[in-house]
Amino acid sequence: MPTSQDMTTELDPGLLDALQHQVAVFARRAEQTRLGGTGQLRNSMDRAAYLLLNRLDQEGPMGVKALAAGMGIDSSTVTRQVAPLVDTGLVKRTSHPEDGRAVVLQLSPRGLARLEEVRSSRRQLMAEVTDGWTQTERESFCTLLTRFNTALSARQSAHAGHPGTTSGGSATESAPTS
Repeated sequence: MPTSQDMTTELDPGLLDALQHQVAVFARRAEQTRLGGTGQLRNSMDRAAYLLLNRLDQEGPMGVKALAAGMGIDSSTVTRQVAPLVDTGLVKRTSHPEDGRAVVLQLSPRGLARLEEVRSSRRQLMAEVTDGWTQTERESFCTLLTRFNTALSARQSAHAGHPGTTSGGSATESAPTS
């Protein structure tokens, strides 16, 4: 089996340079778009908040440790990132029904409404950005981007020594449904 170094020399260096450059430009433009707001309502949400709210919406109430494990981040990071969401009423913090000492995090009705606003705005942005693309092109791009994210996650997991998790999310983290 070829090593990473062997695979790099087998591939077209010019293509790899173009790919890494486009990924860097994509990351910058995605952040600029987020900071500038998207859609008619100019809804914007911090990436960490968006991913946390999505996870709670998809998987339901859960403890800090379960949320951290599912997202591939440290429990202390989840606690720090959830605090402003609790303060603003987007997430409810309750006691575990079986172990009153444990905390359960749950998406509040206000949090769900806010998440839906942001999702709607982001869907509008995706429609605008991919205007003129065919359905097949959108599906192909989504498939390849998912594959790329999964490969990044697996690579990060291998380097961190924690199979299936990364500092940015699980290797199998799925797109939100709505």
